[in-house]
Amino acid sequence: MRKVHVDDAIGMTLGHDITKIIPGKEKCRAFSRGHIIVAQDLPRLKDLGKEHIYIWEPNDNLVHEDDAAILLGRAAAGPGVCCNEPNQGRVNLKAKYDGLLKVRSEQLNWINNLDNIIFATLHNNRVVAKNQTVAGTRVIPLAIESYVLDEAERLAALPNPLLTVKPFRSLWVAVVTTGSEVNSGRIKDGFGKVVRQKINPFGGRWMGQTITPDIPELIAEEIQNFIAEGAELILVTGGMSVDADDVTPHGIRASGAEVVFYGAPVLPGSQFMLAYQGHVPVCGVPGGALFSRKTTLDLLLPRIFAGDIINRADIIALGHGGLCEECQICHYPHCSFGKTTYI
Repeated sequence: MRKVHVDDAIGMTLGHDITKIIPGKEKCRAFSRGHIIVAQDLPRLKDLGKEHIYIWEPNDNLVHEDDAAILLGRAAAGPGVCCNEPNQGRVNLKAKYDGLLKVRSEQLNWINNLDNIIFATLHNNRVVAKNQTVAGTRVIPLAIESYVLDEAERLAALPNPLLTVKPFRSLWVAVVTTGSEVNSGRIKDGFGKVVRQKINPFGGRWMGQTITPDIPELIAEEIQNFIAEGAELILVTGGMSVDADDVTPHGIRASGAEVVFYGAPVLPGSQFMLAYQGHVPVCGVPGGALFSRKTTLDLLLPRIFAGDIINRADIIALGHGGLCEECQICHYPHCSFGKTTYI
């Protein structure tokens, strides 16, 4: 880059974007890289506070900010992620389709530990929509040393790309509702409607619902029947507390499912259970899911529909960010609930 006074720049090619900012109203690109300076540009440049500009002069040891951002973005973009063209030195990475964003946080830290490299992302395990911006990257100077960029690209690409978006699978979902008071008709079931609402955003397909009394053997039998019929996710609702009549955890265990955890460091939703019958997740959903807008179930459903196999360490990590503030107006997922950097 060569620094030139604007009065001497007529006929020269601008080596970088120049930004215009109107406080509180607008931030935009006033001049684009590659623009050839003409006399009429000089007043505008001076209005923007530019007495000098940079003219790009190729250098084998330096990479222009735009080219660097493109290279870094492409290195980091795994399946389901694409890059846009640079604007004011920044490249955005976007989701190619609806799905679950995966961010390798340790790799992200390695990249940002390099001098003059910036890479910012949404949280890991965030539900994202097609064309949504999931990350942005740039370098700080107008040109960066090629060896620094080479290292950043290497870190962004291995052992796997920094960013991926996993598409949701249209799982067949079955519900086993427990409770003698519901089975007898004394109390009307409310879980069926709630579950339908929660699985619809992920393309979940409703398989059916059965209602059983609080008898572990019958609960286990209904779970096994749904699995035999092709269920890909089973939600066993109610009966998850420590009350004497609440036997749903016993029923899930009796079905032969292998329990990953019972009791999550999440409030609300601490009495949630996750087990696997082969590859089929079996979730014990406490009654609080009928009252609270977001619980452990809401944190794990996106991961289940994206095909994640959830282990105990994943659940332990939910404690950091696992306290819902239960705001009067719910802003989830634009809040801290369920946010963790653990992978």
